[in-house]
Amino acid sequence: MAATAAAPKRQDTKKFFENLSGSGKSIAVLTSGGDAQGMNAAVRAVVRMGIYVGAKVYFIHEGYQGMVDGGDNIKEATWESVSSMLQVGGTVIGSARCKEFRTHEGRLKAALNLVQRSITNLCVIGGDGSLTGANLFREEWSELLSELVQQGSISEEAARTHSSLHIVGMVGSIDNDFCGTDMTIGTDSALHRIIEVVDAIMTTAQSHQRTFVLEVMGRHCGYLALVSALACGADWVFIPEMPPEDGWEDSMCQKLSENRADKKRLNIIIVAEGAIDSHNKAITPDYIKDLVVRCLGFDTRVTILGHVQRGGTPSAFDRILASRMGVEAVLALLEASPTTPACVVSLVGNQAVRLPLMECVQMTQEVQKAMDEKKFEDAVRLRGRYISFFCFAVVTSEIFHFSNFNVAVLNVGAPAAGMNAAVRSAVRVGITEGHKMFAVSDGFEGFYKGQIKEIKWGDVGGWTGQGGSLLGTKRTLPGKHLEKIAEQMRIHNINALLVIGGFEAYVGLLELSAARDKYSEFCVPMVMVPATVSNNIPGSDLSIGSDTALNAITDTCDRIKQSASGTKRRVFIIETMGGYCGYLATVGGLAAGADAVYIYEEPFDIRDLQANVEHLTQKMKTSIQRGLVLRNESCNENFTTDFIYQLYSEEGHGVFDCRKNILGHMQQGGAPSPFDRNFGTKVAAKAIQWISQTLKESYKGGRVFANSEDTACLLGMRRRAMVFQPVSQLRDETDFVHRIPKEQWWLKLRPLMKILAKYKTSYDVSDAGQLEHVTRIRPKDTKTTSAI
Repeated sequence: MAATAAAPKRQDTKKFFENLSGSGKSIAVLTSGGDAQGMNAAVRAVVRMGIYVGAKVYFIHEGYQGMVDGGDNIKEATWESVSSMLQVGGTVIGSARCKEFRTHEGRLKAALNLVQRSITNLCVIGGDGSLTGANLFREEWSELLSELVQQGSISEEAARTHSSLHIVGMVGSIDNDFCGTDMTIGTDSALHRIIEVVDAIMTTAQSHQRTFVLEVMGRHCGYLALVSALACGADWVFIPEMPPEDGWEDSMCQKLSENRADKKRLNIIIVAEGAIDSHNKAITPDYIKDLVVRCLGFDTRVTILGHVQRGGTPSAFDRILASRMGVEAVLALLEASPTTPACVVSLVGNQAVRLPLMECVQMTQEVQKAMDEKKFEDAVRLRGRYISFFCFAVVTSEIFHFSNFNVAVLNVGAPAAGMNAAVRSAVRVGITEGHKMFAVSDGFEGFYKGQIKEIKWGDVGGWTGQGGSLLGTKRTLPGKHLEKIAEQMRIHNINALLVIGGFEAYVGLLELSAARDKYSEFCVPMVMVPATVSNNIPGSDLSIGSDTALNAITDTCDRIKQSASGTKRRVFIIETMGGYCGYLATVGGLAAGADAVYIYEEPFDIRDLQANVEHLTQKMKTSIQRGLVLRNESCNENFTTDFIYQLYSEEGHGVFDCRKNILGHMQQGGAPSPFDRNFGTKVAAKAIQWISQTLKESYKGGRVFANSEDTACLLGMRRRAMVFQPVSQLRDETDFVHRIPKEQWWLKLRPLMKILAKYKTSYDVSDAGQLEHVTRIRPKDTKTTSAI
């Protein structure tokens, strides 16, 4: 991270921070309602961004109760006061339910406390109830000030000076029950807690041939239950929005009995705490247990996860999400005018957007209203896209179509967590589509050697939680073995290919499509799904496996920093993977709170290194005790990790000492994160659906023939949507020498990371989320698939 960063390359930049000064403004931040992991990251971002733009920033402790009580509950925040809170779960400024704020008198007290501190900008982190209360407060603001003037509590001048209250919300809720955003702060971390428990339970369940019934949170929303069921391959799931049909008891018991007959040693049933049947009768874990024991005689146990889902360290995803939202919230407050409606910062795809607060709240309330009226189809439609993949969580019957098509699946490149989830999804969706699925072992090398065999439904059971690649994967490219691969495709009558992998998979697909003129066997639909920890594939903002690697980096950085607890000031130099791609270093640095990050895409020299050391030295002279510097493994051939370590050690002598760590292949290992399990499941399913459609369109004269460029595609996330792009069109977007895309979206996060590390830098806000209407992203828009 160069302290003297160059201005952004874009020439059409419209706004920089000089137009968005916070000088003379006061911003208050509070957390309200139930706590959620990641709230502290959001608070930290609001405080540091607010101070960065010259505003005064205040903590409001204990939520709305602290705003009503005033006094020491409202304190000015400093840069150092939010240090070391990024990795802390819950909310360090406290949260509380406040009946008094629901009354006019309570809001009058709160208004007086804010005016006395010249606070007219409020950032609220909470659920829909907390955000609705904030909007009501804003609407009553003028009336409240007039009443305070009449009481003599404030002067007319003070009322004129503070005539408008600006509100920006961020949704902190582990249930992910707020319409308008793909993810709320805390949801991903809650999924981590659930999956950790499920993975642990599965080992004991397999040992004793047990059935486990797990209750997860979700009184009104089944997101946690459904997505955790997807992530662990549960046998059955119950959610409030989709009650089972009458007779579900017999169907479920039949499914469990078939599993046992197939020698499956465990059954997992996941229940949302608000699950109901079609008659609005609660479906409880104990009822399910008694049913299984009575009807099947299976040894059955119940586990209620409870508040463990709210606890623990926030995931890398939640830290990054909350940090981005916090910065965006400050920008929204700086741009607000007296006529600007209250907005909520949301995530759509991988973009931060601003949506009208009350439109989102109204849609959220419509879901509950539909459920209360037993209009469950409307509830599912309003809830949105996450229910669209319900069939992968629960398979009550294996009713398949039939086709004459053979589809081959292979992994290519380095192993990445989530590959197995993608293969499982592809195999099972392919089978339901009527195809015969073939697994190719060891990538293109196994392909030309004939390591191909049919793979069936039961063969991929339990694959979602497995790390690495169970099919086997190698970096071999097909170019030198095209004739043998074509022969194997002819022998096995392969009609379509799904390639799951990294840069080698992308290059391999290019080679296969380029060889179509010579080998007609390659004139079949071919699609690639990016899976690599480096996230360096052109045409996709995200790759399967990168989230798991980010969590490994973040967890390790947390432990490394904690290892120095109680010692003198210390700086850690950490080397990450990624080849020439700086994604892991940059986004991992943002999640871990790094002071500097060195990457290939942003060249640096000795002067930048010296400036960074001096900057860190100055920070160490304050109350800050720890420093963290990340270096991408190929950022510079001369400024090695050893060189940077020695430089920091020498220049920081007398102020801090240094330690270094090379994380290595631990970033590729481990069980996949919930994000990667579900991202892999959904992307592979979408790829198979594309293959099915393309096969139908390409089947003529009794054979499949597809040689147009749009029949050899890469499926990637682009901003807000999943897009199929011909690989031939991605050539111009690729730096083949360094194996990276020429344009990378995450580079826009680097100024944000520098700001949160107290560097002065230019930050282009022309791409910041402008106020949009929630109707633009209603669930009816089926062309877009969310990241999770």
